[in-house]
Amino acid sequence: MAHYQVLNDGIVCIDTEQVRPQLAACYLIQDGERYAFVESGTSLSLPPILQVLSERGIAREAVDYVMPTHVHLDHAGGAGALIQALPNAKLVIHPRGARHMIDPSRLIAGATAVYGAAFMRQMYGEIVPVPEERVIVADVGPERDFSLKLGDRELLFIDVPGHAKHHDAIWDAQSRGWFTGDTFGISYRDFDAPGQVPYMLPTTTPVDFDPPAWEHSLQRLLAKKPARMYLTHYGRVDAVGPLAADLRRGLADYQRMARELADAPDRHDRLRARLLDYHVNQLRELGNSMSEARIRKLLAPDSEINAQGLEVWLDRQKRAGAR
Repeated sequence: MAHYQVLNDGIVCIDTEQVRPQLAACYLIQDGERYAFVESGTSLSLPPILQVLSERGIAREAVDYVMPTHVHLDHAGGAGALIQALPNAKLVIHPRGARHMIDPSRLIAGATAVYGAAFMRQMYGEIVPVPEERVIVADVGPERDFSLKLGDRELLFIDVPGHAKHHDAIWDAQSRGWFTGDTFGISYRDFDAPGQVPYMLPTTTPVDFDPPAWEHSLQRLLAKKPARMYLTHYGRVDAVGPLAADLRRGLADYQRMARELADAPDRHDRLRARLLDYHVNQLRELGNSMSEARIRKLLAPDSEINAQGLEVWLDRQKRAGAR
């Protein structure tokens, strides 16, 4: 049975079953008899996603949209496969990401160069192109937003660079919540503790980390006074104000640590270890009782990829003479 959780206001959170439980989610939104997905997971996520439709008695023909927040493969790698399985669905995507969904060859080549072909197949499966006629470009930019209707429900798309240049966020006025992709950070349910605000960490994935742009994006998200955020990693969080403060603090600390190690000869290894120690210490200060070994195992992948992204940012700063 596919793992999913019925939330609020016709929204269902679905585990896309990437790597481990509750690592990455997609969301099914309902208005009347019409449906849409936010995020798609990878092509390997297709069976659990379709299983949720089957279990809930939802015809595939009733799904109108698949809406990845950006084209990183854990969010959009399965979009083409999901579109193939949903005969009436259109892909709604940021203008900077549309060409990569229509022709994913550059995405595939770039990821394969980093991870290797065998890892790509194991982690992401086949990355299927989306026919251009089934693509709707969410024409967002610094001065413009985009909206569409799901039944009678209006969804508003805004441009939110900082994590990625090709990133949008989706405002759902009915639930007073944002589908944030990675713009509101990562909060794994593994670290939840009774009576505590969920634990928040940034995600500085290569190659577009841009702190000033991210701060502007956060301001735009918070301007709506949202009641909740729907995170891809992972699930709905309601303590918006405290989590925004935690995310800002984490982003500032990440930049400080990266700058301190900018000229270290073994920069990558030291930065990765420093990030991991930082999160272990924070969780200990919060009274989290999870074993250190378990914390390190859960956060090692994020520490690795966040270190990579911070290094790209450091090198870009150096080239610009901004250090």
